[in-house]
Amino acid sequence: MVELDIKIDAKDLYDYMMAHTYNTPAGIIGSCFGGLMVVIGLSTQMWLYVILGMVLLLYLPWNLKIKSKQQALLNPAFKAPLHYVLDEKGITVSQGDETQSQEWENMYKATSTTRSIIVYTTKVNATIFPKSQVGEQLPALIEVISTHMPPAKVKIRF
Repeated sequence: MVELDIKIDAKDLYDYMMAHTYNTPAGIIGSCFGGLMVVIGLSTQMWLYVILGMVLLLYLPWNLKIKSKQQALLNPAFKAPLHYVLDEKGITVSQGDETQSQEWENMYKATSTTRSIIVYTTKVNATIFPKSQVGEQLPALIEVISTHMPPAKVKIRF
């Protein structure tokens, strides 16, 4: 069993949004298309292609940065720390009087970024564990996740 108190901030949300977006087909295709436009524009000296390619490459990270800041400021769930308990049944999160649980068999996948461990509860919703806040409990957190989720769903790197 692992217990953690986590306060999600805009940087944590941005990290999650970037990882989530750039690991979807639309994010990958958009990046490739923007990069291709820049390369073609530079090789043919068609500066409009370079400009459009750069807009495609820079718009998404900029937009995600703004969204993460807005969400961190406006969402009441991010105002106070969330208390997580990871046990053999699943993940239980509580804040104030509210408590929600998700069983391991219903988890979609677990992954990591340089900044966080992310456990997806659905294709688009996730629980974010910033490594800086997990601290010494990081190995225990990874062990609990790896033990209770099928190996094919766990893609966590140290």
